[in-house]
Amino acid sequence: MDLYVSDRNLRRAIDDGTVGQRYGTDMAKKIKLRLAVLRAAESLGDFWPPKSGPERCHELKGDRAGTFSVDLKQPYRLLFKPIEPAPPLDRSAERQRWQAITATDIVAIEDTHE
Repeated sequence: MDLYVSDRNLRRAIDDGTVGQRYGTDMAKKIKLRLAVLRAAESLGDFWPPKSGPERCHELKGDRAGTFSVDLKQPYRLLFKPIEPAPPLDRSAERQRWQAITATDIVAIEDTHE
């Protein structure tokens, strides 16, 4: 899957390897691992069904609808959005919607439960 990082400060920290200074060593390892797993995936459909596996990938709800999340170090999550949002489909076609997502924009690392 193609990954982009729209947050300039986060992109800089990832690119120059200072993500550990910003988030700590344990968190940096998780961030690098999750980015590698996302890059290796053909599409978001590789993480189906939602909330499975160590990544626990799922779409957020409410104000953050359309944003996806994968687990980092509790309580933090790596948040990303599809570059080209897949067309909204009924719930019976949710898996196909995930499979259509092949490029994402990393938008933040944060605690989504605050």
